[in-house]
Amino acid sequence: MSDDTPQHEGLEARIAAAITPALGQMGYEIVRVQVQGKERPTVQIMADRADGSLINVEDCEAISHTVSAVLDVDDPFPGEWNLEVSSAGIDRPLTRTKDWVRFASQVATVELNMPQEGRRRFRGRILAADENEVRLKLDEGGEITLPRGNIRRAKLVLTDELIAATAQPEPDDAEGEPAPKKAPRRWRPPSERN
Repeated sequence: MSDDTPQHEGLEARIAAAITPALGQMGYEIVRVQVQGKERPTVQIMADRADGSLINVEDCEAISHTVSAVLDVDDPFPGEWNLEVSSAGIDRPLTRTKDWVRFASQVATVELNMPQEGRRRFRGRILAADENEVRLKLDEGGEITLPRGNIRRAKLVLTDELIAATAQPEPDDAEGEPAPKKAPRRWRPPSERN
């Protein structure tokens, strides 16, 4: 697990390489970089806090300002582009070895580049993972070992068990009453706010 970074290709790899050092200094890790659209592309950055705590709106804003500044210098696009920053969320993509290990025993879906045993899609509980392969206990029974290099995309499946496993305790106030729960919000750049 010495190089536990998400694998990107092409333009997404260039963007990830450009922004990783600055975000790392701020205490963030990249989960995924994705570019969608051609005429006015949207760069989607999914990030985690390096300390494992949840990302909030202020974190997304800080990441957005930093990524915008870095990409304005790197200039990967000939024209205008959009930026979206978000946390990985509960049903997060599994892009790094440490994500697979952290969520061992949870249910995941995996899509392969090349078919294995006659299929490209699998769903099952994560049994084990390392930098080379992932082992799943399939929903329909049996186990399979999938090479990480053949995984096109993988993500956790939202289940009650996953929600319980990822819930962080709410801080209590001075009188022992639980703090009110806040609904999650997605950060949008000021130009998109009404």
